[in-house]
Formats: sequence, C-alpha cells, structure tokens
Amino acid sequence: MSQSEDTATRPTVRLRPKAEARAIRHGFPWVYADELVTDRRTKAIAPGTIATLEDGERRPLATVTVNPNSKIIGRVMSRDAEAVIDRDWIAAKLSRALEMRARLFDAPFYRLVHAEADGLPGVIIDRFGDAAVIQPNAAWSEVMIADLEAALAEVTGVTTIIKNAAGRARALEGLDEEMLTLRGGIEAPVEVPMNGAIYLADLLGGQKTGLFYDQRPNHAFAARLAEGARVLDVFSHVGGFALAALAGGATSALSVDASAPALDLATKGAAAMGMADRFATRQGDAFDTLDALSREGERFDLVICDPPAFAPAKPALQAGLRAYERIARMAAPLVEPGGYLVLCSCSHAADLSQFRAACTRGIGKAGRSAQLIHTGYAGPDHPMLPQLAESGYLKSLFFRLD
Repeated sequence: MSQSEDTATRPTVRLRPKAEARAIRHGFPWVYADELVTDRRTKAIAPGTIATLEDGERRPLATVTVNPNSKIIGRVMSRDAEAVIDRDWIAAKLSRALEMRARLFDAPFYRLVHAEADGLPGVIIDRFGDAAVIQPNAAWSEVMIADLEAALAEVTGVTTIIKNAAGRARALEGLDEEMLTLRGGIEAPVEVPMNGAIYLADLLGGQKTGLFYDQRPNHAFAARLAEGARVLDVFSHVGGFALAALAGGATSALSVDASAPALDLATKGAAAMGMADRFATRQGDAFDTLDALSREGERFDLVICDPPAFAPAKPALQAGLRAYERIARMAAPLVEPGGYLVLCSCSHAADLSQFRAACTRGIGKAGRSAQLIHTGYAGPDHPMLPQLAESGYLKSLFFRLD
C-alpha cells in the first residue's frame, strides 16, 4: 500500500510575520528554522511529516515536509497547498526526470534524480542500468522510502534498488547511516560505459553511490586534450579522468588516490578497456604524492586534480581555499610547458570566482603563467534550481600553462 494522507487533517505551520513569503511563491524551495513560528506544537511534529505552509497572514502558501531537527525546517514539495504527496505523486516526478534523461543519454547510466531541482527534495538517485542507488537525504524520503522504491521500480523497470543512507547531508537532517538492499541484489561492481571508457562502480561499498556522474562532460573535454599525452589524474577515485583520457588516446595514465579499493576498480576498468598496459596507479596522500613526483622529476602533458570538497560549508571556506591554492601550486610544476592543468572543486561554499582566484594564485606561486581555456560544470543530469545557488556546486577549470 502507498502511504497517503488526508490534506484536511495534516498539520499546519506558519511563517513568521517578517519572513519573506514572496521567495517561496517564486520558487525558493526551503524554509529556514528562524523563518517559521516554532511553538511547542511545531517542535513536536515528527520529522518527515507533510504539512501545509501558511504565510504570516495565515494564507495557504505551499505543501511542505517538516523536520524540526534541521536548520532547513521546511522543504517545499509543491506550491499547491492541497497537493497529495503519495506514491503516485512520486511516480509522476520520477517519470518527468526519466523523460529528460532518456532524451540526453543513449544508455541508462546517469543521475536520475538531483534533489530539489527534480522536485524530490533531498533525494539523490543514480541509475546503473538495471540497478539504482537511492540516497534519501531528507527526513520525508526516509519516512516514504517504501513508496520511493516501489515508484522507482515501476517507472524505470530497475530490478535492483540499494539504499545508501550515509554522509554529511543526512547528519544535518538528524538521520542515521544505513546501507541496505531494498530490492533484488548485486554481487559485483557494475560496468558503466561513459565517454568511450569503462568504469567499475561498487554500488555497495564505494564512495557516495559508487560513481561520480557529475564530471562526465569534463571527462569528455579532458579526453579531447589527451591524445598522445602522458596523463596524471590525482584524486582519481575509480579512474574518472584517467580512463577517459586513455579512451581519448593518451599514451599513458597514472591514477593517484588514497583508496586502494578505488584504484583496484580503476585498474579493472582499464583492463576491461584493453588498456591495462598504458595504465598505472599510485596509492597515497595526494599532497605527499605530488611532492614525491616533483622530486622524482616527473612531468606530464595533462594533469588533473579533482579533490573532495575542501570547503563543504562556510566555516571551512578559508581553509578550503588555501587547500585549493596549495593543490594548484604543487600540481603546476608537474605540467610540461604547453601542457594542461585541470583543477576541480565540488565545494558548495566556494563560488566560482573564489575558486578561480585560489587556483590562479597557486599557479602563479609555482612560477607558471596560464591561459584559462574552459570552465566546466556538472552535466545536464545534475540540473540546477535557479533559486538555489548551492545546487551549482561543481566547477572544473582547464588551464594551458606556459
């Protein structure tokens, strides 16, 4: 049975008189805790409950999901204050998301749902052929996980569904961590064809959902620079840029990562491509490895650094920008004159201008000058909500160095 609700009996929450209702009317998807009247009744609402949001004059404004444990106390599910949030509603959102991906991609390997931008607040779903991984990062999706699973199977036909409930986003919602197979099962890493390369995604034990689809267009751009090149891919995970570069004609690719299991998957991906002889790995701390390669006199035609988020939130911004500058300063000397340096950030807190300035400082401190030839972002399966700047998190800068 689908969880359903009676809109007449569900709770009501109200914006404070000075809160900006216009932003919600115009599509902003969040209500912060200091914008809502949080009396004893509101604080007692169970996390993930569907409620009607009213403005300061008690006029119905939207249908929201409420989580009193989160700074984002309300997430807009629909600007229709009488919308019924049930399995059919979820299925309609999934169908809309699927229709766009089916137009854009010739194989079913992509991010199917990108949270608020696809109308399912806090929910990430990555598809890997007949399997899918759900990250239910908002309380409502935890409460309605059975409906999410059933609708996902119905709409897409996937036979394996995995719940990957881990990470910072869930902690901010007051949710626990859990890895669970909801439907079907999977015995081995999944082969994912992308940009002419073959990646192996560990859906049960890998980082996030097992693969980072967001860099797909940037992998493709880097591959265009890789023909005949020696390539260094730092923070490589399962071979992201390195395997794409090999598919683009690189003579060799070296993947650096702290994770031995990730590098093992990268090696298996290169073997599946028939390019194991051109691929090598080096396990270790990225900064230490960059330093060691420099001391060894190594040089490359294309160097990519795609680190985890150094500035995931505002308190970490300055330290994160210093880390990005340091990466650029250490990587630039490894690039042959006329070669290319790609520097990436997935930090929400560091905007493009701040990230670009940090990278430019680092390149300059390394004694190199550069042209910025391209700025890349996440692919179209990671849509942005125009009202939510945080959704435009990924930045990839492509420099040519003198």
